[in-house]
Amino acid sequence: MSTCILTTGTPKRIGFISTRFHGTDGVTLEARKWGRILQDMGHSCFWMAGLLDAPPEISHSSPLAFFNHPEVVAVQNKLFGVPVRARALTSQIQSIKERLKDELYRFIEKFQLEVLVPENILAIPMHVPLGLAMTEVIAETTIPVIAHHHDFAWERERFTLNAVNDYLQAAFPPLLHGMEHVVINSMQQKELARRLGIPSQVIPNVLDFETPPPDLDDYNRDLRHEIGLTPEDWLILQPTRVVQRKGIEHAIELVRRLKDPRAKLVISHPAGDEGNAYMAMLNDRIADAGIDVRFISDRVGETRGLNSEGRKVYTLFDVYPHADLITYPSHYEGFGNAFLEAVYFGKPVVVNTYAVYARDIDPLGFKTIELTQLVTQDVVEQARTVLRDAILRDDWARTNYALGLKHFSYAVARRKLAARLANLFGEGV
Repeated sequence: MSTCILTTGTPKRIGFISTRFHGTDGVTLEARKWGRILQDMGHSCFWMAGLLDAPPEISHSSPLAFFNHPEVVAVQNKLFGVPVRARALTSQIQSIKERLKDELYRFIEKFQLEVLVPENILAIPMHVPLGLAMTEVIAETTIPVIAHHHDFAWERERFTLNAVNDYLQAAFPPLLHGMEHVVINSMQQKELARRLGIPSQVIPNVLDFETPPPDLDDYNRDLRHEIGLTPEDWLILQPTRVVQRKGIEHAIELVRRLKDPRAKLVISHPAGDEGNAYMAMLNDRIADAGIDVRFISDRVGETRGLNSEGRKVYTLFDVYPHADLITYPSHYEGFGNAFLEAVYFGKPVVVNTYAVYARDIDPLGFKTIELTQLVTQDVVEQARTVLRDAILRDDWARTNYALGLKHFSYAVARRKLAARLANLFGEGV
């Protein structure tokens, strides 16, 4: 397939800014995709964050920009869950902000940047001083900005009661001249306009559907054996972190009700940073259900290699080809990368009809097994049917891949990013 590369006149020097560009969190993954797409369009991309894995020749490390920096954590812990802040706390916020502004100016000057892409730091207040610093630098420099928003404060209950509403109104996000605002779903677009009068464009999360997915090779072919499964087992994959909003208890219930010894639930990621209560509850459910669940986060990493015990580490893309069914019973998602990955690898998926899926994805016609907070007998029968019927799985895979290519490919993001740049610079596409 030939690819039409869109350009926006003269190549630009584009700076991505966030708290971290490291690992496999959603913001990092989507930012990397944007970077690859923009580079393919002829632009140059540079990176600034508190935690970085970009090459040093194109990056600027600023440890204070990391949301887990001790000084930042000490301030952030006093901002939410309380209605007021002390004057001394305001002074601390302003002090950190000013130091971060210095870092932002160094980044801009170091790489002679022409466009800035703040990644989520002007949406969710995980690092209030950084959002304030970013807003003031934009106002002072008037450098064109494409602000990429993934999660907003009003989407997270823990930010409801806070002592920084003045800052949230000013910078999360700001309404400034020369800014293009990008959100990842239509619900955010409508809410941003309703709450703040800020217009935005939707660029959904994407995958490189133009490039076929990797298959089994000499490295990953032994994965089933390595995690103790046989070729006859049904590898039912939950490809997410273990956090409450992922609804993993529904995956456990589905496997229990399949009542088939071949059904093995495999959970690829570790627990998140939300405490141990949810994991304890899942362990109780697993024990009560009497099913076979494999937690393999010690065998799954960002890159292939060996773990501390000298055993092979696989990537998530090594696991997907072995899966027979994907479970994605999330209660809430900003978009849904795991859904796209299941479609990309041609795997049937059980998906909870969370709000963004119901509004932006389901109407497109994907063939899935849908549940609405309950694992009904109909859901169980559909899962059992698709696990036993290879012809049906192939039909779903072809249909879903074609829809993914049409709606969530790099070509979609490429076209929409070209339009954002054209709006900023007035150049023809």
